[in-house]
Amino acid sequence: MTENKVNEVERMTITRVFDAPRELVWKAWTDPKYIMQWWGPKGFTCPTCKMDFRVGGKLLCCMAAPDGQICGWNAVEFHEIVPHEKIVSSMYFADAEGNKVDPEQLGIEHEAIEGAYDVTLFEDLGNGQTKLTHIGNEPLESAKNSGQLEGWNQVLDKVADVVAGLKQAK
Repeated sequence: MTENKVNEVERMTITRVFDAPRELVWKAWTDPKYIMQWWGPKGFTCPTCKMDFRVGGKLLCCMAAPDGQICGWNAVEFHEIVPHEKIVSSMYFADAEGNKVDPEQLGIEHEAIEGAYDVTLFEDLGNGQTKLTHIGNEPLESAKNSGQLEGWNQVLDKVADVVAGLKQAK
């Protein structure tokens, strides 16, 4: 694992503007029944998602490949939550019980930045639009090379579909 320091390297950052109020984007991002609809890149599904959405709480999601094969579990621990504005968390590979799994055991080179958390920001742009910014805990270059950046952009496409459905249902 390469050790990088928080202030030494450009972090993976993705941004998307949704044509929906901040409350709906927040709901899509923080409600397990909606997370199951967008977790994972295009073609992947999330058959299981459990969440205790509070500071110190955790999210546990299973990801399945397009052929239905379970390809892994991720857990997220919540460190700071400012409702409708910000979530600070740490995501890691896990087993089905939410215990940390070393990425190398899975054959994955993980280049997390030491001391960095994931930060997701929800900005009300007015006119019913919301800007979501997700700042990952990995260097931008390794996120590009590993496919994570592309995967996160596909996730945001799926989030956009969920948000559009919530907006229609409102």
